[in-house]
Amino acid sequence: NFTYCPATGLAEGNEHSEFSGWAFPFPGVFLVEEFIGEDEESEIVELMDRDDWKPSQSGRKKQDYGPKVNFKKQRLKAGRFTGLPSFSKKIVAQMKGCSVLGGFLPVEQCNLDYLPERGSAIDPHFDDWWLWGERLVSLNLLSKTVLSMTCDSEDTIQLFPTFSKENGELSPPGSPAEMSEGTNCTLSPRLVPSRQVAVAVPLPRRSLVVLYGDARYRWKHAIYRKHIEHRRVCVTFRELSAEFSAGGRHEELGKELLEIALSFQGRPV
Repeated sequence: NFTYCPATGLAEGNEHSEFSGWAFPFPGVFLVEEFIGEDEESEIVELMDRDDWKPSQSGRKKQDYGPKVNFKKQRLKAGRFTGLPSFSKKIVAQMKGCSVLGGFLPVEQCNLDYLPERGSAIDPHFDDWWLWGERLVSLNLLSKTVLSMTCDSEDTIQLFPTFSKENGELSPPGSPAEMSEGTNCTLSPRLVPSRQVAVAVPLPRRSLVVLYGDARYRWKHAIYRKHIEHRRVCVTFRELSAEFSAGGRHEELGKELLEIALSFQGRPV
């Protein structure tokens, strides 16, 4: 019932929903359109398809480049991990130009293949917090889709009225809403339960999206079947949590895994 707008950072109520004309700040999403070009996209997918895709859950197929992990027992070792694939070296270097990705060192890459014929989807979930760090980075290839964000918490969200000015821009949260010509009327913010709110984050083809902060830890993310219209390949990069980073309890293991990852000599495990 809301759609995220990268230009304003607001989740805006959809036109035919009960929240039309209302919005709220939606922090923790960073989106870059056309992050790579068409030629690079074709080359990346062609290289992926030279390796086997393994069956995954919910009609997806996957290729993993990362350490061997037992999340239930919280155990981690290098296993057969030989690094991220060579074609990712250029992508990772380009990420350094993104303002929210300072110091981002990917230790794992997961390629996911979605097809409408297989009913491909991924249910609402949080990525693990014990091993993976704050920023989740995904490159969306071959077709557009929608990242659906939902919140299970018991708290509320404060909505602010918006209105379209002559130039089509939204008023900032809490500004006077123009009710009729020559008349300004300030509408009071509206509180709604978080569970009533779902935010669509449109992901154009070849876009890069970063989830961090509230979008990482407070909101679950999902891809629904109805938003897979054609083949879609998603490349997700994850960084280590503080426990495996400098000063953390498992700093040495983290260093070892990063050294392997950033050799960019890997094959799918």
